[in-house]
Amino acid sequence: MERKVYLANTPLKKAQELFLNAIRPCKMGEEKIKTVESVGRVTAKPIFARLSSPHYHASAMDGVAVNAADTFGASPTSPLRLFLGENAFYIDTGGALPKGCNAVIMIEELFSPEKVNPAILEIRQPATPWQHVRSIGEDIVAGEMILPSYHLIRPLDISSLLNSGIFSIDVLRKPRVGIIPTGTELIPPDSDPGSGQIIDSNSAVFAAFVDDWGGVPRKLPILRDDFQLLENALSQAAEENDLVLISAGSSAGRKDHTFGVLSKLGEVLLHGVAMRPGKPVVLGRIGTTPIVGIPGYPVAAFMALDLFVKPLLFHWRRQNVLPKEYLEATISRRLVSSLKEEEFLRMKIGKVKDKFVATPLPRGAGISISLVRADGQAVIPQNVEGLETGQNVRLELWRPRQEVENTIVCLGSHDLSLDILADFLRKEEKGYTLSSAHVGSMGGIMALKRGEAHLAGMHLLDPATGLYNVSYLQRYLPEEELTLIHLAQREQGLMVAPGNPKKISGFRDLCRSGIVFINRQKGAGTRLYLDFALQKEGLDPKDIVGYNREEFNHLAVAASVAAGSADVGLGIRAAADALGVDFIPVAHESYDLALPGHFFNSPPCQALLEIIGSASFRIAMEKMGGYNLEQSGQIIWRSTENV
Repeated sequence: MERKVYLANTPLKKAQELFLNAIRPCKMGEEKIKTVESVGRVTAKPIFARLSSPHYHASAMDGVAVNAADTFGASPTSPLRLFLGENAFYIDTGGALPKGCNAVIMIEELFSPEKVNPAILEIRQPATPWQHVRSIGEDIVAGEMILPSYHLIRPLDISSLLNSGIFSIDVLRKPRVGIIPTGTELIPPDSDPGSGQIIDSNSAVFAAFVDDWGGVPRKLPILRDDFQLLENALSQAAEENDLVLISAGSSAGRKDHTFGVLSKLGEVLLHGVAMRPGKPVVLGRIGTTPIVGIPGYPVAAFMALDLFVKPLLFHWRRQNVLPKEYLEATISRRLVSSLKEEEFLRMKIGKVKDKFVATPLPRGAGISISLVRADGQAVIPQNVEGLETGQNVRLELWRPRQEVENTIVCLGSHDLSLDILADFLRKEEKGYTLSSAHVGSMGGIMALKRGEAHLAGMHLLDPATGLYNVSYLQRYLPEEELTLIHLAQREQGLMVAPGNPKKISGFRDLCRSGIVFINRQKGAGTRLYLDFALQKEGLDPKDIVGYNREEFNHLAVAASVAAGSADVGLGIRAAADALGVDFIPVAHESYDLALPGHFFNSPPCQALLEIIGSASFRIAMEKMGGYNLEQSGQIIWRSTENV
């Protein structure tokens, strides 16, 4: 088949309108289910009470039931006697009033004047008609509307439905959603993948969202990249489901068949939306069944689900998508964006002093962890070239606002200890969370300078003194009140493939022919240490293959070495151990946390320092290897004095 590039660039809002208008006539049928199983379903028609509630005159108290007329004349000075079984009858809360009774006297208001005859009771004030009585229909009257059409049934609705005699209910049928995973490289999520294989995670994600949005997910077997196989599967799925989602194969590659198959079987409404990530989405229908071809990359897939599938499922349930919560935040670093698409950016968010600060997460469509770690999302309109550092941006929140407000923002150098700290804050229920973004040690200093972080992680060696971090804080933040807390001493070294097949022993080997290096980003403490070591040995970075290839944390460097895309990288032992690569130690360095004065005495800081100083945190860190925490938590420098 001849390969065709057919991607359009339809504006997002127009694409959404076109798709929803095309499928709007489609409606779900009805079905009858048990009321006790109806939570989360939507009423198909108004529901009217079959019975009154209560359906008899019921006592609202424990006491005796009486006819109020029999109690007239009772007073403290002239008590009145009642006789059990004659004109007074013991009754419990909820009990039916005996014939002829129209009031209840509480047990606390009864007296027994004769111990020898407990059947005689005495009252000292009269009862009024219908006192302490729940009369018929007090709660619900037969024939009264309980719920209107298209009402989303909640747990608290069940009581009124059952009390009014509604034991089954007509609800809208849940839309059936077929999910077709495609890709010769896919394997089921029950075993480790081999080289070139990818675990099919999208199907599970699609199914979870469909279930959460009120549909019935129906996962179909994985299809290899074959036009005829997809045609057969899609044709059958369109007959058996109300909506079909095709995972992957929506772009314009030689193995992307969604557009071609859908064109043959039905109608393509559009292919290609001006959004990033998620541009290659395919929207169409076969007969009356909508078909959505979703990009295979996880972040792009989520965007397509959220922007096209979710509104459709809510429309079929006759429900409005809940309004999103937004806040204004300051962007922590400059972002350039294309004018060709509307771009969606995942963000880490925290409140520093009186302003919210947003730090962008990696933008790649395949970086699924950005969805996990994001606190919210920003949108760069199609006609805007990007965002500038310090610019205000409107963010859609993905976490509760209060949780964001209680987030400790750490920007700076990457270290695995920050993840352990964040976990301890959660486990010990301190009421705070820790959000860290890896912008390098110098990036952390600049974030403190701009007032965009509560603390910064750093390991910057001063070649002149051999000391870490202090001189940089003095140089770049001379007017700031700062405290430097020691977190850990860690081993820095060269990470190489298991067995060290290239026989690398030191920095001079980085310049050898056939050696491929993987570096850290500019401003990272590890990058600065590398440059210091190269200069000390008289080595030129231009002679190192891969010097300009950058990763943003130690684990990513170790992963590149483990995967064979690099022979060597500089990083910490804990990352090497985590990825199973060999480690050649070259130095011990101090990893510290710089805290501004406004944060140091705050409750969240004290909670953090309490964990840092705990034995359990030290044990957890030392188990990772390459760390020494003997001085963890100690103040090693203050801007106002040397400690």
